[in-house]
Parts: sequence; C-alpha cells; structure tokens
Amino acid sequence: MIEVSNLKKSYGGTEALKGITFSVQKGEVVGFLGPNGAGKSTTMKIITGFMAPTSGIAKVCGFDVFDSPLEVKKRIGYLPEQPPVYLDMKVHDYLKYVAQLKGVESGQLSKAIQTAVEKTQLGDVRHRLIGNLSKGFRQRVGIAQALVSSPEVLILDEPTVGLDPKQVAEIRELIQELKGEHTIILSTHILPEVQATCERIVIIHQGKIVAQDSLSNLSRVQAGLQKIHLKVRKWTSESQTRIAALPGVLKLEKTGDSMTIEGEPREDLVDVIASSVISQGLGLQEISSSSSNLEDIFLNLTYGSGGAQ
Repeated sequence: MIEVSNLKKSYGGTEALKGITFSVQKGEVVGFLGPNGAGKSTTMKIITGFMAPTSGIAKVCGFDVFDSPLEVKKRIGYLPEQPPVYLDMKVHDYLKYVAQLKGVESGQLSKAIQTAVEKTQLGDVRHRLIGNLSKGFRQRVGIAQALVSSPEVLILDEPTVGLDPKQVAEIRELIQELKGEHTIILSTHILPEVQATCERIVIIHQGKIVAQDSLSNLSRVQAGLQKIHLKVRKWTSESQTRIAALPGVLKLEKTGDSMTIEGEPREDLVDVIASSVISQGLGLQEISSSSSNLEDIFLNLTYGSGGAQ
C-alpha cells in the first residue's frame, strides 16, 4: 500500500532523512515514532506530495508520488500537524469545499460530507464557524477533511498535540474506530498514542530508521535489558559499588532509598541482587523485575546507544 525506499532529504548541508526504507500493508495501523526533529513530518510531507525528496522513491497504492501525484492524492487523506482549516468558514461549508477540491463527484458530495461528519462526531457543530470551535473540535474537523473523499490511506501527523486529556482520549477512540476501513500512518512522539492505537511501529531517529516491527516483537528483541526495582532500609558508602559490580548488572540509578537496575536477561539476577543486599545488611524492603515497555525501547533506541536497523 505504501512503499518508501532509500528516501533522502537534505536542507542545505543538513540531512533530514538519510536513506530510510519501510512499507505499510493494506489495512495496517502503523505508528511512525520518533523524537522531535527526527524526520517524521518531513517523511509524511514527501509521501503526501507536499515536498520533493533529494533522492529515493515513495509510492502509494503502486503510484509514484511524483510521477503520478494526482493519483496519489486521490488515495490519501492527510492531517498535517497544524490542521488546514479556515477559521472563517462553517464546518459543513469547509468540508464541501475540501470534497470538491479532492474531486468528489457532485452527486456524492452530500453523502461524503455526512459520512465524514458522522465518523468524527461533528453533527452538533456542523453549522458553526470553525473559528468558534474548541481546539479538540478543530482537530476533528481536520480529520474530517482528511476523510471526506473516503481515501484508502490516512496519514495523521501529531493528531493530539496540544489537546487536553479528554480530547486526546476522544481522538484515540476515533482512530480506533477508523481501523480496518483505512490504512493509517500515525506520526507522533507521544508514546501512549502509539501503544493505544497501532499494530506495528517504525521508529526514526536522526533521519534513520532504527527499528520497525510489532510492539510485542520489539519488546522481545529489547528484552535483553530487564529492569529491577530495589528498595532497602539504608545504604552504606560502598553498597552501590558492590551491587554495580555484580555479574549481569549493566547500569543502576539510585534515588533516595530506591534503586533502578538495568541488567542482562538472567533468570537468577533478582536472586543475586537480593543475596547481596541481605549479606550487606541493607534491610531489603522491596525487589521486583519488569520487562521492557515501549518507553524503555524508545529511550534505548533514540537516547541510548542509538540502535541499528
């Protein structure tokens, strides 16, 4: 459905994209994840034909985004980071305008607008000025304009930025409802967004793809780093050094009477640490182990060693 091959983009002497390659299959919901400045929005703009790459190929439904731009645009609904809405237009009139721009046939206009309004729950505000709506409703209008031509592919760039928790929950619920009807790329740096809505994850960092897989598979790959949470009654001057030197311990961080330990996936690591704490007379109060979650994976790949594709 979407194919990106060795895509590069340079701004002057700065490489925003350094030869990224990934694909999205029909009906998938893929999270395009990365820190600010990683190259997410640049990639989305190239896929949707808003920006030319320096080199490489991007195809949507088999059509090259620059050899056949109109064919691609017919098949894509795009919500940029800043919703492209006109504040002095009413919701219905704006959606009609967008539908006409996208080539929706006149006989299908009313149905197309009604469907987009229903999917985004804009019925109560469809005759209000967009400029008088809350930010959450404006975001819904932005999604509605992406949906109004019933595209095969839906690209959402940071759809919940700046929204309050209730509005975020509503947009997440909407994305869940759109699953199966559209192939969706959700570009974001907000980890819970991806975890709540996406089936597969592509992580980009400094213009390179550092990981792409399902969350469960990424968790297994990253399971080499287990976390152990340790709490004791007291610490001695040398106890931290002794625990850091234990076999299997890779990294530790102490906060007050608690410590977070990163270690190798050894079944006996908890026992080894607990034995050391007890033998030192530190007063073991709590020890538990947890597997890697999306935040751990993301931080390790983008702010840790840098990862590798």
